[in-house]
Amino acid sequence: MPGSVAHKLIASHLVEGDMIPGHEVGIAIDQTLTQDATGTLVMQELEALGLDRARTGVSVQYVDHNLLQADERNAEDHVFLESACRRYGIWFSRAGNGVSHPTHMQRFGVPGATMVGSDSHTCAAGSLGMLAVGVGGLEAALAIAGRPLYIRMPQIWGVRLTGQLPEWCSAKDVILEMLRRHSVKGGLNRIIEYHGPGLDTLNAMDRHVIANMGAELGATTTVFPADEAVRSFLRAERREHDFVPLTADADASYDVTEEIDLSTIEPLIAKPSAPDNVVPVREVAGTEISQVVVGSSANPGLRDFLVAASIVAGRQIPERVSFDVNPTSRQILTDMTRLGGTVDLINSGARLHQTGCLGCIGMGQAPAVGQNSLRTFPRNFPGRSGTPEDSVWLCSPETAAASALTGEITEPREAARRFDLDHPEIELPDHSSVNTTMLSPPPAPTEPPAELVKGPNISSLPEFPPLPDSVEAPVLLKVGDDVSTDEISPAGAVALPYRSNVPQLAEFTFVRIDDSYPRRASEIADSTGHFVVGGQNYGQGSSREHAAITPRFLGLRAVVAKSFARIHWQNLANFGILALEFGDPSDYDRIDSGDMLSLANLTETLPASAEITMRNTTKGQTYRLRHTLSARQVDSVLAGGQIPLLARAAQS
Repeated sequence: MPGSVAHKLIASHLVEGDMIPGHEVGIAIDQTLTQDATGTLVMQELEALGLDRARTGVSVQYVDHNLLQADERNAEDHVFLESACRRYGIWFSRAGNGVSHPTHMQRFGVPGATMVGSDSHTCAAGSLGMLAVGVGGLEAALAIAGRPLYIRMPQIWGVRLTGQLPEWCSAKDVILEMLRRHSVKGGLNRIIEYHGPGLDTLNAMDRHVIANMGAELGATTTVFPADEAVRSFLRAERREHDFVPLTADADASYDVTEEIDLSTIEPLIAKPSAPDNVVPVREVAGTEISQVVVGSSANPGLRDFLVAASIVAGRQIPERVSFDVNPTSRQILTDMTRLGGTVDLINSGARLHQTGCLGCIGMGQAPAVGQNSLRTFPRNFPGRSGTPEDSVWLCSPETAAASALTGEITEPREAARRFDLDHPEIELPDHSSVNTTMLSPPPAPTEPPAELVKGPNISSLPEFPPLPDSVEAPVLLKVGDDVSTDEISPAGAVALPYRSNVPQLAEFTFVRIDDSYPRRASEIADSTGHFVVGGQNYGQGSSREHAAITPRFLGLRAVVAKSFARIHWQNLANFGILALEFGDPSDYDRIDSGDMLSLANLTETLPASAEITMRNTTKGQTYRLRHTLSARQVDSVLAGGQIPLLARAAQS
């Protein structure tokens, strides 16, 4: 067996299947992570499953996404989540404590452990030598209930790092280089494992940046070894006792190989509006900007904020630039303040916001139309910022701070020459400002279970019937390549407060693409239902399962696409929506919105064959399709979803 870190992690937790790429495997899960934008549904799913208490080693619910309390809805969700944690025996991280991924890394991450999270950037924990996989909420709920995670065994993509990053470059430039080379589809059905002598120059938080944005490559997850860099990180967090060494064998082999000489990296930037639209900063230098935002789970470390503070220290941001700073945890804000970085940022003209995701999920800091916004964020999908017609660029803290000083996109090395700046040499404290007072532990098993507190905006999960044996329905929407879950079920301050109210949230489904979709879908939801036709990488981005639930609530029966993003493909199966791929991708061009499509004998055909025939009764055409569902997933789709399937099994 290949002795890679990824293989060791999977082999030590394998409970079902064979570790052959493409075959389904079941993996035991040690930890779970949920956040408030997706966690309310997870708790509703635990209620539907009838769970008594969490059966994982550690499960933590964070409140980090929907922090704005413009009315009562977000506050109601926070109260509900706290009551659910007391009901099911889950840690609760209160609003203001920090973004889930860096906070979990600081307080709970353990080398050698497995974790699932109802957030696509859960993969950031791979920086500690964990197997951490972003999933839909239902899979997180099932893991909390003690069930394995089922995935198709990925290929292991070994990326060998050599050399050392030049001055004014950092880990963000490394992952942007990966996106420049391979696009948002490059990591599909792969685990990325970084190895090689270049690792010695990257600390644990540098690795977090790279692992976090492995999600943007479409990868199942990213892993790093648990080595001295991880030991040093845990020592600073006063958790060295949790360190377990985990490294690849000297003769480890990989299914796919790659090499990056870090010394050849230069400052990079992702242009609007895709994380893989990457060019050198020098090629777009001089482009005027009006906003710079530093923070997010993609650049969450103390070092990232101190670098930005060092660059702007003693200088003033131009009056036409909004320089926004989102500290990523209360602990990091404390250390940043103790070391003087907070004062340097504020004196430069920065606007300091509360610790949380905020602008990354469109919860505040929406840019003006027609104005460029530079962000140290992981994603710049259209409209994700909260502004429908936005222009968001992704870059490193060095490039962000340098550009904030000039009011235009600026290569940090050019800013150093212009302002006579020395390269920041950041010395991190030996020990972090650990404070756990905003982490509420789960109640003792002997305590009586708490009652769930549900405000008026919290609905129950909809009940979905089984998939009909035959479906004849219209194509209600045809979309192109790389449609994201943000475009299917929007984030932002308007829609996300309804995340616990599926009927209300359904009114926002696909509105960024076609604002008539909810009305047209609801008119036929109870009669024929409908199809959606998509291009490549359908459903990329966030793991939020709302992008499967709300279309299903509106009558979606099947999505026919050229290819699917991993998490959304799984979410569709979990809620009884059939995901089908074109056998001949050119057939995509033969179907138009409004065409009537027909699928027959599904109960017999789906379990028997991966091939299926679809008729276009409007045009008299026939198409060859295929599905990549396992037998377990076929049962789920036919039953109307995982919850009805489990309920039926419990009654038999």
